[in-house]
Amino acid sequence: MRKRFGQHFLEAAWVAKLVASIAPEPDELFLEIGGGRGELTRPLAKAGARVVAVEVDRALAAALEESMPATVQVVTGDILEQDLAGLIAAVPGPPASRARLVGNIPYNLSAPILRMLVDTQRQAGCFSDATLMLQREVADRIAGRPGSRDYGPLAVLVQLVADVELVLTLPPGAFRPPPKVRSAVVRLTFRPSPVPIHHPELFDQMVRSLFTQRRKTVLNAVAPITHAVSSLAPQVVLERAGVAPDRRPATLDLADLARLSEVLAGTGPVLE
Repeated sequence: MRKRFGQHFLEAAWVAKLVASIAPEPDELFLEIGGGRGELTRPLAKAGARVVAVEVDRALAAALEESMPATVQVVTGDILEQDLAGLIAAVPGPPASRARLVGNIPYNLSAPILRMLVDTQRQAGCFSDATLMLQREVADRIAGRPGSRDYGPLAVLVQLVADVELVLTLPPGAFRPPPKVRSAVVRLTFRPSPVPIHHPELFDQMVRSLFTQRRKTVLNAVAPITHAVSSLAPQVVLERAGVAPDRRPATLDLADLARLSEVLAGTGPVLE
């Protein structure tokens, strides 16, 4: 292990629990983030699945490539620099309609990797599900519901494209060396967005702006983004979106946020 990559390797008993929760089937195609020493890669391949394992550590990637069967393709590099849809499409053998994604996500890169996965899913729709090991706090943020303290931009981003399920919680002792934080495994089951998002860039910009002012009323929190992108007054935007001005940003669900972004884009309905 090289410390600069922040790698922590899962103990065998916990690997078995993780594999059981994934339940790999023969001929399934997996994209694995962080192949490491093959703890997860090996049982996936043994189950008859094809695996594309992306590993940033060159020494680990080289060792992994030497020890894996032909059904495993090892890619050396940073996951954030990969074309995920392209990696899946280039796998030899029968094309998979959708791949499954697994990985032990580097805790310091959780947010950018999750954004990348969501963007890929929005554009290519190439994943059926993702089973990811994350810092417990990040897992809670992904699963956060409107009105909770964990609910914020990350929850909104992920829940637009997936249902979120907490699968396992892991103590630091489940790893070698033990990390200083708690961990959790979440499953994202991808599905179409439950609300229409016709202007995703504006939607994302609006959500980030609102949640930087989560203690304010929605009327005050929506003012900066309204002044930046719309000729309407904040009060009018809220009226047209059907959102009460005295609510707090963290109480807005996906439907509320979608209506707000549509009004800001000039396409929202006028609610009488």
